[in-house]
Amino acid sequence: MAGSAALKIDEALGVIADAALRRAVGQWYDQLSAERRASPHTLTAYVHDLAAFLDFLSFHQGGPPALADLTALKSGDFRAWLAHRTQAGLARSSTARALSVVRGFFRFLDREALAHNAAIGAVRSPRRTRAVPKALAVGEMSELLESAAAPERDTSQPWVAARDVAVLTLLYGCGLRISEALGLNRRDLPTGGSLIVDGKGGKQRLVPVLPIVVDAIADYVAICPHRLAPAGPLFVGVRGGRLNPRMVQGRMQSLRAQLGLPKEATPHALRHSFATHLLGAGGDLRTIQELLGHVSLSTTQRYTDVDAARLLDVYDRAHPRAGG
Repeated sequence: MAGSAALKIDEALGVIADAALRRAVGQWYDQLSAERRASPHTLTAYVHDLAAFLDFLSFHQGGPPALADLTALKSGDFRAWLAHRTQAGLARSSTARALSVVRGFFRFLDREALAHNAAIGAVRSPRRTRAVPKALAVGEMSELLESAAAPERDTSQPWVAARDVAVLTLLYGCGLRISEALGLNRRDLPTGGSLIVDGKGGKQRLVPVLPIVVDAIADYVAICPHRLAPAGPLFVGVRGGRLNPRMVQGRMQSLRAQLGLPKEATPHALRHSFATHLLGAGGDLRTIQELLGHVSLSTTQRYTDVDAARLLDVYDRAHPRAGG
């Protein structure tokens, strides 16, 4: 083990009483830094997680652990460590990473014939909390689109406002990603009842288009001062080039401040709103999956959490309280 590696381990772990464990940790560190070429940031995080685990064992066992003690650990000892982290208020994602680090350390010990412990294999990683998509209410969406129709104070170009309305209506009305909407060309203009979208991984999907979406895009095209070539972009900036996503994000930020909407009100939130409102209206999960272009149904199922949360919020606000 290089001297610099030993110094870093000393700084992160402090003094390890057991010489055999100290050597094992040093070898593990060297393998991470040399063979696997882990970044300094990753090394720091890994050593920190292992140090926290060994510190817990000192408390849990009543003294600094030795290498031989690691062999004798039961699954209950590992679960006690996980419970300790939960009680300390550490995030599930952080604990899942720490468990992965400790598992990796035990695999290293087993591979090098330094110690063997099968109990850790029976310990399950804590389930990570799924991020619930943020959706706007139907009323907030109506306000947003109405406000977007008014040109901003710093521009006297009504076509820009019409363009913004068309983009936002498309994102919400068809559940598109912003990259999918801005990637459309003039020849892709939805004149009928459907639109072919190029999604992630080059996968195409057919999306139904509501008349209000068709009308919003037609209104923009009719007054756009730039020539929209069939093979050129459908949505353009003031100089005629393909519209940059940052412009749409900036417009949403302006509308968010104007209407007092939450910070989660981003262009991508319109896609979430599309799915949530469709589900709330009785839409089928499989159909919504196809409309959004999700590979896995589990990704689409997140919207059931959103709808349930919305219903509980409505119930909580409407239900009469005793003594109220």
